[in-house]
Amino acid sequence: MILPETEFGILLVLGLAVFRLTRLIVFDKIMEPFRRPFFSEIEVKDELGKVEIYLVPKEKGIRSWIGELLSCYWCTGFWVSVCLTFIYMTHSVVGEMIIFIFAVAAIGSLIEVIVSKVIGN
Repeated sequence: MILPETEFGILLVLGLAVFRLTRLIVFDKIMEPFRRPFFSEIEVKDELGKVEIYLVPKEKGIRSWIGELLSCYWCTGFWVSVCLTFIYMTHSVVGEMIIFIFAVAAIGSLIEVIVSKVIGN
């Protein structure tokens, strides 16, 4: 078994994995091509003439629903929690490996953010 045996340990590892996978889906550049079909780009000029681009979920159908989901960190996090908890509950060794990998990646991400703040980058 890859994951911890205590309830707190399991909760911690699952929580870290959910955090990392949710950020990957909602924010990370690598997933941008997968998010693009669900959003429209809106260009807005400010008072200085600078153009800013906003992503707005598509207006109709399933693309709208998925766009709304992907634009909400809390909503996506809930469904990622459901999926990873289901994977954990099925006792799949591969699933546990995936959960563990995302948890380790989350710890690495958090350490990077802390180090960047401390050294001022």
